[in-house]
Amino acid sequence: MLSAVLGAVLGATPAAAELVEVPLQPGQSMDRQFTAQPAKFVEVCSKLGKGQTLDWHFDASGPTDFNIHYHLGQEVVYPARQSAVKVSKGRLDVPLDQDYCWMWTNPGAGPVTIRARITAATAP
Repeated sequence: MLSAVLGAVLGATPAAAELVEVPLQPGQSMDRQFTAQPAKFVEVCSKLGKGQTLDWHFDASGPTDFNIHYHLGQEVVYPARQSAVKVSKGRLDVPLDQDYCWMWTNPGAGPVTIRARITAATAP
C-alpha cells in the first residue's frame, strides 16, 4: 500500500494531515500532485519489501528540500537527500523490509506545487 501523508513529523511545523491509501503493484505507478505550503512538507510513504525496486521522478514549481528516508529505531536513514531542487529522479533499491517515505519540504515564502511519479518495477 502506498499512502500520501500531509502533516508534521520529525519536528516540522504542525500542519493539517491527510491520508490517502493507494495500492502500488509491480509495474504500476503512483502519479500525484501536491502543494507544500511555506515552511511545511509533503510526504509519501509506502511499506516496501527487501529487493523491490522503485523508480521515482518529481518536478516542483519552486525549490524543495527532498529526501527518501526510513526509520531504524531512533535513527533516520536517508537513501537519497537533496537540497534546493526543483527536478530530480532516481531509483530506490530497497535494502530492508521497512516503511519508506519520499519527503519534500518547502523552504520558500510561497506555496510550491510538486508533481511526483513513483513506479514499482515489474517483478522479474
